Amino acid sequence: MNSKPPTPSTAAREHLAEAAATPAAAAAARTTSLGTLLGSHVLRDGELVLMILKPSLWFIVFNSLAFAIGIAVAAGALALVDRRTHDHFYFEAALFIIIGRLMWAVLQWMGRIYILTDQRVLRITGVFTVDIFDCPLRKVVRTRIVSASRERLVGVGSIEIIPSDEAMPSAIWQTIPRPMEIHQRLQAAVARAKQSGTGCA
Repeated sequence: MNSKPPTPSTAAREHLAEAAATPAAAAAARTTSLGTLLGSHVLRDGELVLMILKPSLWFIVFNSLAFAIGIAVAAGALALVDRRTHDHFYFEAALFIIIGRLMWAVLQWMGRIYILTDQRVLRITGVFTVDIFDCPLRKVVRTRIVSASRERLVGVGSIEIIPSDEAMPSAIWQTIPRPMEIHQRLQAAVARAKQSGTGCA
C-alpha cells in the first residue's frame, strides 16, 4: 500500500522557516551598523554621507616601524655588551615588546575613520577616548596631499585638511588608499559646498 509522506504542520513549517532565517539574522546581528552609529552620534538630520574611509593596513606597519627598529637595535646592543646573559633573552624581550606595539597600532587603526558628507569633513580617532575633528566644508581653506616617501612607495598617501579658523588645528587623513582620487573628491565637495552656500556655515 502506497502512503503519502506526512505533510508538515503549520507550526513545523514556521519552525523550519525560522531555522533557515537564523543564519542570516545572526550575521546581521553580528555586523555593526556603521550607518546607525554615525546617524545617532555624529551625523545631522538631512546630512548626506559622500564617503567613509579607513586607513590602509599600511598604517599599522608605518606606525610601528620606527619603534620596532629602535627596539631591535637596542636588543642587539645589549646582547653584545652583556655577555653574562644569553643573547636570546634580549631578542625574545624585543619581540614581545614589538608585538605589543603592533597590537596597539591595530587598535589605533580600528578606532580611526574618515568621513566626508555634503556639509562637513570629519576625522574620528581614539582607542580609549574618542577625538573628533569636525570642520564645515565652507570653512576648509585648503587641502593638500602630504604623502611621505614610504607611503608613495606602496601607493598610499595622506591628505592634510586646513580650516580657515586659525584656532582650529588642521587634520590629516593618514595613510589612505588612492590618495589622488580621494583628494579630488574632497576638493570637489568643498567647491560644491562653497558655491551652493551649504556646508554648515
